[in-house]
Amino acid sequence: MSATPQRHRRTRRLTFTALAVTAGAGAMVAAALPAGAASGGGAGKSRTVDVQMLSFNDFHGTLEPPQGSSGNVTERQADGTTKAIPAGGVEYLATSLREARKGHEYSVTATAGDMIGGSPMLSGLFHDEPSIEALNKLGLDVTSVGNHEFDEGKAELRRMAYGGCHPVEGCFEPSKEFTGSEFKFLAANVTDEKTKRPMMNPTFIWKKGDVKIGFIGVTLEGTPDVVTAEGVKGLKFGDEIETINKYAAELNKQGVKSIVALIHEGGLPANGAYNYDCNVPGAGAGISGAIVDIAKNVDAKVDALVTGHTHQAYACNIPDPAGNPRMVTSAASYGRLFTDTTLTYDRQTKDIVRTPVSSPKPVNKVVTRDQPKAADMTELIKRWSELAAPIANRPQGFISADISGRGSEAPEKPLGDLIADAQLEALAPADKGGAQLAIMNPGGIRADLAYKASGAEGDGVVTYGESYTVQPFNNMMNIVDLTGAQLITALQQQVSGTVNGPNPKILQVSKGFTYTLDMTKASADRIVVDSVRLNGAAIDPAKTYRVAMNEFLAGGGDGFTVLKEHKNKLVGAPDLDCFNAYLGKSTAANPIVPPAADRITVIK
Repeated sequence: MSATPQRHRRTRRLTFTALAVTAGAGAMVAAALPAGAASGGGAGKSRTVDVQMLSFNDFHGTLEPPQGSSGNVTERQADGTTKAIPAGGVEYLATSLREARKGHEYSVTATAGDMIGGSPMLSGLFHDEPSIEALNKLGLDVTSVGNHEFDEGKAELRRMAYGGCHPVEGCFEPSKEFTGSEFKFLAANVTDEKTKRPMMNPTFIWKKGDVKIGFIGVTLEGTPDVVTAEGVKGLKFGDEIETINKYAAELNKQGVKSIVALIHEGGLPANGAYNYDCNVPGAGAGISGAIVDIAKNVDAKVDALVTGHTHQAYACNIPDPAGNPRMVTSAASYGRLFTDTTLTYDRQTKDIVRTPVSSPKPVNKVVTRDQPKAADMTELIKRWSELAAPIANRPQGFISADISGRGSEAPEKPLGDLIADAQLEALAPADKGGAQLAIMNPGGIRADLAYKASGAEGDGVVTYGESYTVQPFNNMMNIVDLTGAQLITALQQQVSGTVNGPNPKILQVSKGFTYTLDMTKASADRIVVDSVRLNGAAIDPAKTYRVAMNEFLAGGGDGFTVLKEHKNKLVGAPDLDCFNAYLGKSTAANPIVPPAADRITVIK
């Protein structure tokens, strides 16, 4: 089969399985009209009709139920306590969406980016073709791109959309060419530096009968800060607010008055429970982060904001610039939740009726694992698992207990320490780079390592599939020269600057590297400079140190711009190879014990 991507014309279904996203309309029109009120809608039609919007975000190719604490959602109980509920897995997500859709004549599904990228091995090993296939089966209508859609570059993203076999690895299934997505990828604020045109469609208009809803999709303007330079080469990322307002005006000119923005940028609710009310004590009072400013400034023409990126759950009312109520939602990550929202469409004004009375509050619903599995998704997982099995089930090492990574909310994560130790051990030999310490970005840790067996491998056994899920990006390791002063600046950039000041990103560090993080102070002052030590000796600002890090960090990713100033770079092995080599030294009799996570002293 040809490996050249090919475009396909598709007949789109009018009603899809999906997740609902709610909000309101730009104007307070028909405020007194209840859904289904007759008048002005034409013979035999009511003036208003309810449109179900199902929505989710940050799926990250998670076809199987996520492992460890990443596979739970926190539910707040009536008495103030919380409980963890196992959730997620595309077999259950499909069932949940299909059940939610029943009885709804008008239903649209939309997502807010990171559908692919940073994926577990079952999808990542096949460049996320299995996830695109699953999303097609879910009935997804439209998604914005997220930063992870650019992990493998713009050409690969276009292949995800339009199909064709992988240009290097070819077709993964005999006599079967990848057909691409049946849903639309939107990238309104991503333009080609040469042509100045959007690299993909900026908008999509969903239609059923006389109902039309326009969607605008954007990713965060800071995408180049969180993706490798190669992944975004030749692309420019524009301001989210300016872009959405521009295309909202264009949709209005086309006669589309009902508009939803799909934004791969998010907020941070004050409480991590999925059912936390972020509108107490007032509208939107319980949420902070970048999405708040965006929501307050996106034009009132936009009726709802479906958001993502922060992997949080919320359904907040943040009034638009005209003071009208407008819902802003996010459904955590990994398919553990979906949002169900009702949009009341006025056939006369062609707008969404948006008042506290007429717009039911969006509800985040848990994708529980006590419901039937969708048979078509079970078959999909089985088919791809059989292709992956020879590699996925291969044992890599042994652990004595759960080692938390992605699921940990602590600044220093045990799995982060383990990964940094693995990188240091692999790259410390003189002929491998002579590294004296290693640093790891927390966002590159994609899962936990669970002690309980996920298959037939046995408790405590870490398989290749599990290690791949932890580190799926195949980043090449770089060993570089940094001065002590640059190292200290890097630590300060964890908690300062436009990228990390509002949302700190704490680097995970190898054994022997220690310091104090004082969270009672502000910005760069949170780093207690005279506490920074390597093997007990104070870091000398004038001295040069050999530091191991992945190519993402070496390129200044995650706001660590000082790391780009390195010298004498040596390219080492892939990060996953370092990790697996470290795991491989363990045995059933001598498993890896979870690190104590005592390298960073945190003052709160």
